[in-house]
Amino acid sequence: MRKNILITGASSGLGAGMARLFAANGHNLALTARRVDRLDVLREELLAAHPGIEVVVHALDVNDHDRVFAVFKESIGELGGLDRVIVNAGLGKGGRIGTGKFHANLETAQTNFVAALAQCEAAMEHFYERKSGHLVVISSVSAMRGMPGSMTTYAATKAGVAHLAEGIRSDLINRKGHDIVVTTLFPGYIASEMNEKVEQEQRLMVDPETGCKALVKAIDKEVAEAAVPAWPWLPLAKVMKHAPLGIVRKMV
Repeated sequence: MRKNILITGASSGLGAGMARLFAANGHNLALTARRVDRLDVLREELLAAHPGIEVVVHALDVNDHDRVFAVFKESIGELGGLDRVIVNAGLGKGGRIGTGKFHANLETAQTNFVAALAQCEAAMEHFYERKSGHLVVISSVSAMRGMPGSMTTYAATKAGVAHLAEGIRSDLINRKGHDIVVTTLFPGYIASEMNEKVEQEQRLMVDPETGCKALVKAIDKEVAEAAVPAWPWLPLAKVMKHAPLGIVRKMV
């Protein structure tokens, strides 16, 4: 079992939901986010429910790249190594390109891609050193195609991190003597703070518990890639990837 897990963006939403499930399964956790007050509350909750595990928390803005590397090293020392890192921290700001929302789009691009690059670098340095580890990158089904309106930059960043993860996975092919796995997950609409304003697809929205269980199940299987929950997002992702752009636009 990948005993020690670090999750970024763990103060709420999918990060906190996954933390609860991993804690229930006996994992030790390193939880990071900007809102450390929420992390402290979550830590107390997890330790009260599962007294046999260890939980450490760190304030982390993933856009502070030096701090990313420092927090990873601190967590490695506190837990005696990391077996799995879940690159989950993300941002959903943005506006249609050309409407004066550059700074919101830039913040999303920096948080979702450049900061993810720093997290992957820090994780893989550790995994290569110990020749073992599981890197999990949270992308999105929106990564399947270019998206319109306020989703354009967000979808582009999620496509970017998916390719980043695939490139890291490619580096591991034919590399012998290691137990390093890379998983890319493509969540559909899972109720959370980030997509609480998504109204047009409420019929496809799943509750956080269902969504997080699907994520954790895929992570524990250590699959290369997965759309989650599999229904309806596996078939929908395939349609989105190959359908004419006009049809894709109507779907979102």
